[in-house]
Amino acid sequence: MQRASGILLHPTALPSSFKVGDLGKEARLFIDFLTRAGQSVWQILPLGPTGYGHSPYNALSAFAGNPVLIDLQQLVDCGDLDPTRLDTAIEQSTEVDFSQTHSVKDAVLLDAGQQFFRQATETRKAAFDNFCHEESDWLEDFSLFMALRELFDQQAWVEWPEALRTRQPQALQHWQKKLAESCLLHKYQQFIFAEQWHGLKRYANQNGIRIFGDIPIFVAYDSADVWANQQLFQLDDQGRATVIAGVPPDYFSATGQRWGNPLYRWDRLAEEDYHWWLRRFESQLQSSDMVRIDHFRGFQACWSIPAAEETAINGRWEEVPGRALFEKLVAQRTDLPIIAEDLGVITPEVEKLRDDFGFPGMKILHFAFDSGPDNPYLPENHTANSVVYTGTHDNDTSLGWWQGLNKEQKDRVRDYLGTRRPEMPWELIRLAMASVADLSIIPCQDLLSLGKEARFNTPGSATGNWEWQMTSGELTDELAERLRKLTEKYHRAHQAVGRQ
Repeated sequence: MQRASGILLHPTALPSSFKVGDLGKEARLFIDFLTRAGQSVWQILPLGPTGYGHSPYNALSAFAGNPVLIDLQQLVDCGDLDPTRLDTAIEQSTEVDFSQTHSVKDAVLLDAGQQFFRQATETRKAAFDNFCHEESDWLEDFSLFMALRELFDQQAWVEWPEALRTRQPQALQHWQKKLAESCLLHKYQQFIFAEQWHGLKRYANQNGIRIFGDIPIFVAYDSADVWANQQLFQLDDQGRATVIAGVPPDYFSATGQRWGNPLYRWDRLAEEDYHWWLRRFESQLQSSDMVRIDHFRGFQACWSIPAAEETAINGRWEEVPGRALFEKLVAQRTDLPIIAEDLGVITPEVEKLRDDFGFPGMKILHFAFDSGPDNPYLPENHTANSVVYTGTHDNDTSLGWWQGLNKEQKDRVRDYLGTRRPEMPWELIRLAMASVADLSIIPCQDLLSLGKEARFNTPGSATGNWEWQMTSGELTDELAERLRKLTEKYHRAHQAVGRQ
């Protein structure tokens, strides 16, 4: 990995006429800003369709894209949507909140899909058919899953009639035929998402920007993945999870984190030669140029919590054969642009797994000042094969972090920086840029010097997350110039990495 830098910004946080950003004009303007600012990486969070709580890490599918990210203007441009329908939706958006935006856009996408099947050109219909064929291994199950969710008023699949819950072939055939139109419309949304996302990725790559994606190790219990592959998860004979994922007590929570995702049956995955996981990596690496594995330590051992427990305290570590999976992956492609999220409880075994495959780890500056000189997050203790952050999407903004420190903690930071009046968050941004770590990533909120009001996620909190949105025009030429100068000073500028 060459020395470089980039910005962390999930597409939902882009400016928009709606309460949720999309893959349209503002996404391209952001890429233009990155180029002017000398950056070469755009880091995003997972792009899957979100369920309850709108968390990108709790998606309804590990393979599908989130339809709420679809740019409606592009649907007008290609003839799938009447301009007046878009105007109406924009007017509606002024009266709804973040959650309701999904409903507004769902209704518009329904109209667009119907119009597509009525009047699309033969060329576009052929492209749609080709997409459905190439992605059929997950798209057939996903489209039926979504159609059934609508039929059963968004109930979790485990609450569906037994014949569907247990995927009896006759029942699946019956409902695929009965819900054929709904299934087609969901396939259309995935076709459009893929079309727009890959178009945006091409634009980024043409401008020397690499897309840095994110793959959660676990999938949501109420997802097409678990419903369609129940044999691969630790479920009872009723389809209910017997153990769930999380982490023990840590920096973020005194009782640990109880995520609720079902744990894998790694013995079954091994029997199938890890096909499901290999296909998942293939899909992700087609959608991004590099990828962060969220909760990488779960490939060595995961925190297994009995499903009946209300907190994560009474879990236990359950070892898993991640090494065997990565060996299979390396056999398929020698160049693995993978970054390991190695935060939290990290053991020598986890470090060895990471290092044996050469995966860069993560260094978080927010964590650097709470212990002595051996703290691995202090810049002088970083390694080149790593990615340094001021903070992540799970942290407060750097300004919010600074303002939340007590006097003793602030004094430690001041002493390290050598100034009594540090300009936060830019002092932390400078530290990240100066680090020996090959890649430096700055959350966009830090670049904009925003406080705790712009925090994107608070782990352990079920509401109020993922909703921050940038306003148009905040990324000024002056800001681009300031960032470019800092990037050039520490030899991370766009020209240094070249166009990809």
